[in-house]
Amino acid sequence: MTPLQKITPYLWYDHDAQAAVDLYVSLFPNSRVISVERIPSGPGEDGAIVEFELDGQRMTAFDGGPMFKFSEAVSFVVSCETQEEIDHYWHGLSEGGEQQQCGWLKDPYGLSWQIVPAALAERIAAAPQAGMDG
Repeated sequence: MTPLQKITPYLWYDHDAQAAVDLYVSLFPNSRVISVERIPSGPGEDGAIVEFELDGQRMTAFDGGPMFKFSEAVSFVVSCETQEEIDHYWHGLSEGGEQQQCGWLKDPYGLSWQIVPAALAERIAAAPQAGMDG
């Protein structure tokens, strides 16, 4: 039995959680839908709570209605080893969304992503932090 992870991202969508998860699972390796629970969301409409794994990271997507929106205050960073990998995620996630500067994009469902070369992420992590006591 796989142990539960301590922290699970819970993503609130207006009404398209299933479509968002289908996109993510189609793009990332080691990804799968674990379960889908249908929930009533309005007259003649059903929403969903979708549990899924994205490259091994367990997450939940929820059709919660229009009360809350994603913003750039929260984003997922995807570290890529090759230009082909960068292009794969960039094009796959930004199609129908919004391309921004410096590797940032919003997918068609409003979630922000940063698509970055792994070497850049490693360089930033290894750089001495100004004002940090060692």
